[in-house]
Amino acid sequence: MLEQKRVKELNMKCKMIRYLTIDAIGHLGVGHIGGCLSIVEVLVVLYYNHMNIDVNNPKMEGRDRFILSKGHAGPTMYSILADKGYFDKKLLYTLNKPNTNFPSHCDMKRTPGIDMTTGSLGQGFSCAVGVAIGSKIKKDNATIYTLIGDGESQEGQIWEAAMYAAHKKLDNLIGFTDYNKMQIDGTTDEINSLEPIVDKWKAFGWNVMNVEDGHNVQEIDNAILSAKKCKGCPTMIILNTIKGKGAYFAEQAGAGNHNMQIRPEQIQKALKELK
Repeated sequence: MLEQKRVKELNMKCKMIRYLTIDAIGHLGVGHIGGCLSIVEVLVVLYYNHMNIDVNNPKMEGRDRFILSKGHAGPTMYSILADKGYFDKKLLYTLNKPNTNFPSHCDMKRTPGIDMTTGSLGQGFSCAVGVAIGSKIKKDNATIYTLIGDGESQEGQIWEAAMYAAHKKLDNLIGFTDYNKMQIDGTTDEINSLEPIVDKWKAFGWNVMNVEDGHNVQEIDNAILSAKKCKGCPTMIILNTIKGKGAYFAEQAGAGNHNMQIRPEQIQKALKELK
């Protein structure tokens, strides 16, 4: 259980990461703002409370790894990595511009701290399974974390990888589903419902936890601690989130916030509300 002081610190960090992400996307004027803002809390809890990494040695052997399978949420990753010291925060303003090292989707060859290139939905999750297997072979005691989207979860590749991870008993693999219940063309229930999502993952042999408030740092931290204690199978943590959380215009846009044009006055108001 986190101390209240630590909860407050993490919540303040979430506010700052949300600010950096909105500012970077707003500077560009367009981007995947909805799915970026729904994962702020889980990334903050991971990177500031759990992951064994070294900013001065990004390729450190035995480090924990995080693979953002829904790679279009890269801007949030960049905000986290910039704040951790992997690169200057000013570089966030080069997001998705010509010759940038910060493309819209994560690229491990361009951005320090990115553990896997992602963007083609489903593939990042498969890579995470492979990395977890490699970690088991090396016996390096690393924990491999990965995050998938709910629209992404309609990909068959997700379930092939899920089946194999359970078969290999990858208890060093902890996955998160960003269950904001929206995707590019509408709600997941309208397009291809994932329910009963908890039962599906259990049927595939995973330990499953359902976090009712995917923006509650205490609940997320508790779930991760519990997942680390699980032996003999991988864990999937379902995070019930709000797409576009923390940016009024994105929340109002609903599924339309997947990749949207953003006006300067919208950014200014959203950033002011975060101060």
